[in-house]
Amino acid sequence: MHVYQRLGLRRVINADARLTRLGGSIMPPEVLAAMAEAAQWYVDLFELQRAVGRRIAELTHNEAAYVCTGASAGLFLATLACLTGPDLRAISQLVDQMPDPVLARDEVIIHTAHRIPYDPAIRLAGARLVEIGNVLQTFPWELEAAISERTAAVVYMAGEHLSRGALPLSQVIEIAHAHGVPVIVDAAAQLPPPENLWRFTRDLGADLAIFSGGKDLRGPQASGLIVGRADLIEAVFHHGAPHQRLGRPMKVGREEMIGLLTALELYLQQDHAARIARCEAIVQGWVEQFSRLPGAKARRDFPNEAGQPVPRLLLELDPEQAGLTGGELRQRLWEGDPRIAVAPAGDRGVYITPDTLETGEEELIAERVTAIIQATAGRRVGD
Repeated sequence: MHVYQRLGLRRVINADARLTRLGGSIMPPEVLAAMAEAAQWYVDLFELQRAVGRRIAELTHNEAAYVCTGASAGLFLATLACLTGPDLRAISQLVDQMPDPVLARDEVIIHTAHRIPYDPAIRLAGARLVEIGNVLQTFPWELEAAISERTAAVVYMAGEHLSRGALPLSQVIEIAHAHGVPVIVDAAAQLPPPENLWRFTRDLGADLAIFSGGKDLRGPQASGLIVGRADLIEAVFHHGAPHQRLGRPMKVGREEMIGLLTALELYLQQDHAARIARCEAIVQGWVEQFSRLPGAKARRDFPNEAGQPVPRLLLELDPEQAGLTGGELRQRLWEGDPRIAVAPAGDRGVYITPDTLETGEEELIAERVTAIIQATAGRRVGD
């Protein structure tokens, strides 16, 4: 009996996405072993954070790096860094000034098209959001007009799924830097490809980039990564734990630091081309099998839900022939044991992702989907 069964829970086969509500990802044995080793001894966390940061910066071709407790915490700390810079006096005073800090620069510019449920982390840092454009389009002059002496940063939410209505990142960086304003890239789910770890910063010139540690990197779920300019990472360091500053509640432990570093080392050694090829093969096998089912249309969909260059399957059902809707299929998959999580695709369909699966789980999914549709085929929905 596994630990979840002892609590009366069913484990989940994740064919949806690397989502926090499903646990993020499955850590490799090497990561678990490194975390267990780190937990055996005390260590100076100030020294550890700096040492791990130096190694991560080296691996990712960045000036500096910092391990935080998830990408939202990274967005919070990156905002704080841009509000104060590495000025230790300003960092120290900020604690006493909250929730109404006295700052020379307290505005962060964001595209209206980039407003997402995670941007409250920016306001938690004491910044005021200034929106530009609309959900359909943004003009360069709107960014120019929004920049003032109070602008602390421009934040950019990366990803193909968020690109509509926003200026290209390269143009945002060019305009912001012409005014001496730093650019923060929230790239929480923008792995793969691994090159994004340095593309946004080293190649495109963004000042800071933030990644989730518990998604594609397969590190600890409660970990994140900030990379970029050394002076701003220094500011992040002083705002964050174990300092008794505003970032103290978002404490990162020695286990998470070592776990994320180990996960990153493994990630950069991985054959990503072979990984994508495996996903393509799984999707093709699903297409062939599901296309033979009554009322089912199966095809490859690309890119995935976060705009990553990974294929997934789109399975659409004709309720008259298949006997159930996509939503009902999704519910039946979730009600099984183990649960199977897939993503909704309108009323009639589901998305099924191979990238999050452990070896052999793709076959179990194929068997479960086939059995459900074969059992309901020919029944009219509602009968």
